[in-house]
Amino acid sequence: MLRGALIGLGNVAIHGHLPGWLARDDVRIVAATDARPAQRAECAARLPGARWYESPEALLAGAALDFVDICTPPSSHAALIRAALGHGLHVLCEKPLVGSLAELGEIAGLAAARGRALHTVHNWHSAPIVRLTGELIEQGAIGQVTAAVWHTLRTRPAASADGSNGTWRVDPRVAGGGVLTDHGWHVNYVLPRWIGAAPTAVSARLETRRHTAFAVEDTATLRLTFPRASAEVFLTWAADARRNWAALDGTAGRIELHDDTVVLKAGGAERRWPCPPALSDGSQHPDWFGAVAGEFISEVSRGAAASANLAEAARCVAIESLARESSRRGGEALPLPAASSTLAGLRGSAP
Repeated sequence: MLRGALIGLGNVAIHGHLPGWLARDDVRIVAATDARPAQRAECAARLPGARWYESPEALLAGAALDFVDICTPPSSHAALIRAALGHGLHVLCEKPLVGSLAELGEIAGLAAARGRALHTVHNWHSAPIVRLTGELIEQGAIGQVTAAVWHTLRTRPAASADGSNGTWRVDPRVAGGGVLTDHGWHVNYVLPRWIGAAPTAVSARLETRRHTAFAVEDTATLRLTFPRASAEVFLTWAADARRNWAALDGTAGRIELHDDTVVLKAGGAERRWPCPPALSDGSQHPDWFGAVAGEFISEVSRGAAASANLAEAARCVAIESLARESSRRGGEALPLPAASSTLAGLRGSAP
């Protein structure tokens, strides 16, 4: 039985992660902490056998643990990961893992030195519509993918845990960035797996189209260049409706994703598969967390610091960092480093 703790007991921890942990018989969440003392009542109600700690420092010093699950806002991730690894613990962390390549190299090196797993929550791989699309591509349904388009449309950022509109997602000191940070991370690990290669360059334009009071971008347009394909990505919090849409063109057909439906057009025929829930349905996605937990526990059992997941995280950090620089340069295309050069010594990286 592995003993874990939740650092951060907000919406994603309570409604996304916790149901997955409680469904497992090889893990027990024995401790929790949150910067808001009022969350102690949530801990008592949902984890009656767990101990509450007033701070992450007290938890790490006082609880007998095997791992921590970090569900705090992005600006705190690097320091919390560093502290947990320093106590010899395995770490699962919500996306975005960290905000810079320097931070990533530091924590990846520490995880390798300690022989501890460091894993990011890439839960969209487990969305039924994403999983089916990947299976169709692997089966050769559209041949080699040559072009991709992805649209994430939202009317506003997700609300904070107390339901107010004053979400931390629009504070650059806490979130690091706007819609590119919040939604771009998912796209930047899903598309390379579908295309079967790492992107070699990125260009981007970041804008504030509607929410002018935000100190972060509410709209991002990216172009990712791959060795044999290209991808156009549009992300916005300034839409009039909430939905997701994507299309993949290949040498033998086309796949379209209409939020909760996959459409395959190939060989002069069209097939459809319903894939609920919709990608735009909610933000916690508890049904998608089980596979994440399983992958993480598998890495824990192997003591794996280097993994395909960490390579994906490295790629996401690099894409966002260079996308922001590209926007500052007026949309100039900038070359992306290979994951292997981003994380020295990393093995088992995804394509």
